[in-house]
Amino acid sequence: MLLSGAGATPAAQTIQYPAARRGDVVDDYHGTKVPDPYRWLEDVDAPETHAWIEAENRVTDAYLAQIGERDGIRRRLTALWNYPRYGPPFKKAGRYFFFKNDGLQNQSVLYRQASRAAEPEVLLDPNTFSQDGTVALATLALSEDGRQLAYGTAASGSDWVEFRVRDVESGRDRPDHVKWVKFSDASWTHDGAGFLYSRYPEPAGENPLLAENRFQKLYYHRLGTDQSQDVLVYERPDHPDWGVAAEVTHDGRYAILTVWLGTDRRNRVYYLDLRDARRPRLTGDVVRLLDDFDASYGFIGNDGPVFYFVTDLDAPRKRVVAIDTRHPERARWREVIPQGEDVIELVSIIHDSFVASYLHDAHSRVRLFRLDGRFVKDVELPTLGSITQITGERKDDEMFFGFTSFLYPTTIFRYDFATGDTSVFKAPSIDFDPTKYETRQVFYTSKDGTRVPMFITHRKGLQLDGSNPTYLRGYGGFNVSETPAFAVSVVVWLEMGGVYAVPNLRGGGEYGEEWHQAGMHEKKQNVFDDFIAAAEYLIGQRYTSPAKLAIAGGSNGGLLVGAVMTQRPELFGAALPAVGVMDMLRFHRFTIGWAWVTEYGSADSAQQFPYLSKYSPYHNLRPATRYPATLITTADHDDRVVPGHSFKFAAALQAAQAGSAPVLIQIETKAGHGAGKPTSKLIEEQADRWAFLVKVLGITAPARE
Repeated sequence: MLLSGAGATPAAQTIQYPAARRGDVVDDYHGTKVPDPYRWLEDVDAPETHAWIEAENRVTDAYLAQIGERDGIRRRLTALWNYPRYGPPFKKAGRYFFFKNDGLQNQSVLYRQASRAAEPEVLLDPNTFSQDGTVALATLALSEDGRQLAYGTAASGSDWVEFRVRDVESGRDRPDHVKWVKFSDASWTHDGAGFLYSRYPEPAGENPLLAENRFQKLYYHRLGTDQSQDVLVYERPDHPDWGVAAEVTHDGRYAILTVWLGTDRRNRVYYLDLRDARRPRLTGDVVRLLDDFDASYGFIGNDGPVFYFVTDLDAPRKRVVAIDTRHPERARWREVIPQGEDVIELVSIIHDSFVASYLHDAHSRVRLFRLDGRFVKDVELPTLGSITQITGERKDDEMFFGFTSFLYPTTIFRYDFATGDTSVFKAPSIDFDPTKYETRQVFYTSKDGTRVPMFITHRKGLQLDGSNPTYLRGYGGFNVSETPAFAVSVVVWLEMGGVYAVPNLRGGGEYGEEWHQAGMHEKKQNVFDDFIAAAEYLIGQRYTSPAKLAIAGGSNGGLLVGAVMTQRPELFGAALPAVGVMDMLRFHRFTIGWAWVTEYGSADSAQQFPYLSKYSPYHNLRPATRYPATLITTADHDDRVVPGHSFKFAAALQAAQAGSAPVLIQIETKAGHGAGKPTSKLIEEQADRWAFLVKVLGITAPARE
């Protein structure tokens, strides 16, 4: 394996990087010896690691501080970010609730109002949770009568969540406090007496950042009681890796239990008959309705004992089926909405109708159906773009949805079921003229002949002379679809003369489960080939050149960047891997990393180790190689992709770099994987990234008109 050779010669280095001790750890994987010289950096609390982190941050801070354009970029980002942003309203017991950010607030605020015309009142302001905005709202659930709000908070971007309960009328918190929640929402029983939630055992005597998370259990918390008195509703000690999520049906009769295993899209569905919505029974037998683990099943709603699901069983682009729980045999299932040419992304029941959002070549379409499956109409959307969220309940006469695109700031629309009219409910006002720019969708050919779509956004009249700085961002995994979305940071890049490109790589969900599976396990190299082919298309069509091309991605996208920059270092001028999975041989040993084995495979398997080791970024750095300018970003509180991944990759890359291009790592404190990050941090981070690219790509930012 690589990593065993000497680093670059001192003469090649223009930055004095902090010393990183090379250890002598060597692992044996099925007879193959694999060195891991920076294993010590996995211990984030060790004094030696702390010293290395501080030294690396000093080097990075000093490099960024000498970039004169950084302050101007930060000012422009701040000015553009300062506009009111809304989420779609949602209703409960006749009242409206919605999120709003005035512009530069670190966290969006939850408001309530008695009617659409009433004056909004603040119900929950997450900006009061901490002085620096690093404690964020992670989830919330209103009781059926709208009187109680269960809400979860996460500190410093952690996946760990703590639940509290707020009285909606008084705006004051009750004494209820529930801890050690992860990957769970709350769902109220319809008597308003309590809610269902899932949690893991408290990590005893271990660093929660490193401890593996197993044995999730489903509990019921009754208001006014201590967490120690919570009722255990369901557990599977025979399957420690199984997780369970609960949802109470709209009629309060059933609790639907979705049983999941890691990130596998296949799941099981069980249910508990609560008998009486006003006096729910939580101690009955759990019925295993769908227990074959053969497909994905997403519960949509029910008509009494008839349950509706969106599933990819025999339908990789998904369909809607009805299952009568009195006769659950598969032969008795009824297909309500068949699979079509486009992928079903989500389905809700609103106004006693199915509201289905589809993906057509990675952009949204919305269609309405009756509950018997008869097509009603398409809901008109303003342009090529994405639905961000649809809100509404079973008996509502209206629904709200958010819509966005690369040049279309997120706008909230209201659809009236009585008239069939769609109207703008909340439209943002931002200091940006989208008419000067354009978005094109192109299709290019990957290495194996696969046709892959890509969105390209840039200023109108762009000269295709190979000189344009280009930012190519990708993900390609976990069935996640990359769809058009507005971002202030991208606007600033466009104003600097940049091209912004987003390909829809295999491994995502843009074309259904077949597209996803084409980028999993031993086929993961297809994702990297698709991304490399996107870069070659942009260069071949003279949008840019290798010296002007930057690549970026976060989490699984950070893995993507790490893999392609080690495979084709000459193809890129800059690389920005964020919170990436860089050690593909040990990722499953930390926190929730074991859950990704269903996507990647595991080095513990003699059959899977060879392909993982072949592309693992950390293990494929070659000594004395010219790598592109690199800015690695991670966070010391990331308990999903633990920071040791980025630490080890940075140390190894700095040692391997033969050219003069900088290799920097920026390590955020009081931050996590990215969720709930305060606005102030988002602006600072993006200013640093754009400033870095201005420097290493040689960008001359044009004066603003």
